[in-house]
Amino acid sequence: MKPGFKFCPDCGAPITHETPAGDDRNRDVCSRDGKIFYHNPLSVVGTVAEWEGRILMCRRAIEPRRHFWTLPAGFLELGETVADGAIRETREEARAEVDIGPLFSLINVTHIGQIHMFYRADLRNGRHAPGPESTETVLMDEGDIPWTELAFPTVYLTLERYFADRRAGRFTLHDEDLARDEWRRMGLRETPTLPA
Repeated sequence: MKPGFKFCPDCGAPITHETPAGDDRNRDVCSRDGKIFYHNPLSVVGTVAEWEGRILMCRRAIEPRRHFWTLPAGFLELGETVADGAIRETREEARAEVDIGPLFSLINVTHIGQIHMFYRADLRNGRHAPGPESTETVLMDEGDIPWTELAFPTVYLTLERYFADRRAGRFTLHDEDLARDEWRRMGLRETPTLPA
């Protein structure tokens, strides 16, 4: 991972990139007062929301990966639990209310400094609509999933594991590491097929 700051966010002094005493890796350190800045992974949270056997999917209205399909998900906010963040993101992106279930997938994406977590959820009353970050929302059967037009490898991996578990008749927690080039195995497209 690249260093995070060039200048101290507190005083504006140049940042040095060094390993502080007692530490084991380079950190951003203020050249004026020695304050150490730690950069930690971002958490992405979302749901695999099901209604009558179909999964709630959103077509992205924003970059990155605009026009590609995704599960409702986004960055966890300060002051909320992981489950609360997943519920909020589902409400924001798909205007949908869910009853949250157990954590289903935890995927480490170390090459971009993120952790993606998806919960199983039941969609209440089947209602959904695009929020500001989605152009459309659709309930999809497994056979309808546009696998090569999924926005992110973590969504692909989560759905792949979800349908396999559902066929097996039991759901387990999937704790996995995502390789940098995993999207190649998945055959994810670089440009989306735009709606007519």
